[in-house]
Amino acid sequence: MARVLLHPAAKPLLHGLCLLPLAWLVYAAAFDHLGANPAEALIRSLGGWTLRLLCLTLAVTPLRQMLGLPALARFRRMLGVYTFCYALLHLLCYSVFDMGLDWGEIARDVAKRPFILVGMCAFALLLLLAATSFNRAIRWLGARRWQQLHRSVYLIALLALLHFFWMRAGKNDFAEVAVYAAIVAVLLLARIGRKLLLKK
Repeated sequence: MARVLLHPAAKPLLHGLCLLPLAWLVYAAAFDHLGANPAEALIRSLGGWTLRLLCLTLAVTPLRQMLGLPALARFRRMLGVYTFCYALLHLLCYSVFDMGLDWGEIARDVAKRPFILVGMCAFALLLLLAATSFNRAIRWLGARRWQQLHRSVYLIALLALLHFFWMRAGKNDFAEVAVYAAIVAVLLLARIGRKLLLKK
């Protein structure tokens, strides 16, 4: 398995897999396959893929430790950057299709609707992590401070879940929210459990 993960084709393959959802959405938008409300479908799909990629990013370290596959770590940063890219597209689609790039209206919407405010906070933190995801940032911040900063990915996950929960609250549809919440809870517990074991 380690040989597969270290193969030169592994990263290009992951790039392709991460771009597939976006390619499908572009195709669906171009050929009118997004349903009666294509703007809403596009915004929600991009938000959903942001959350999925965030869960995959969080899963890298526990899987690496449990399976004894240190080579998995080489994909964590890439998955994190793709998470940010999908979040950025989610935000851009909301700003363009829902708000018509009216910054005043966007500001009023953020102040008026808590789930938008929470989503904006999660994006701001993701932006900070994306901006410091490079080796030069690690040298500039120092490894310890860089690690402390990037642990905020767990806060981002909780904010993203809250954003998703509030968004679905109006429709009383929490099944998908519960699935993501369970995944994030397991990943958080795995991290906390490992920390407790290392302290013993």
